[in-house]
Amino acid sequence: MTQFRPTLGKSERIYHRKDIDALFKEGNSHSMSAFPIRAVYMLIPTTDSDEQQDERPQRPQAKFLISVPKHCFRRAVKRNRIKRLVREAYRHNKSLVAQWPLAIAFIWMDRRMPDAATVNKSVVNLLARIHEKMAGTNKEQPTPNSLSSNE
Repeated sequence: MTQFRPTLGKSERIYHRKDIDALFKEGNSHSMSAFPIRAVYMLIPTTDSDEQQDERPQRPQAKFLISVPKHCFRRAVKRNRIKRLVREAYRHNKSLVAQWPLAIAFIWMDRRMPDAATVNKSVVNLLARIHEKMAGTNKEQPTPNSLSSNE
């Protein structure tokens, strides 16, 4: 597993409306939850030209967004606090999923204010489960090189 620097740049965030709509409306996404957070994720289609242009240092391919509904917390201060906690937990543990071109949305589901340990535990749980799913799908699909080596 490649180690990535624990930073979060704009290239790692989902902020375009069409990307958000694709994540939630097209039906290609999967969902799982580790209370108090739900993760919705999908593979982002990549082209060969994207891969050839990236000869710079290894950059994470996973992108994310965080949503804390207003019906859970009316005050923006509390919503922003939860977003900050989730963002920090993701930043420290993104190496679990950064090698795949994923779009991940973290959605808060609880009405109580969490502590940092609870949020970190939930985010790590979700990222580990997404890692397992992605590693399983990569093993199931044979590559052209693996077909020729079996003969």
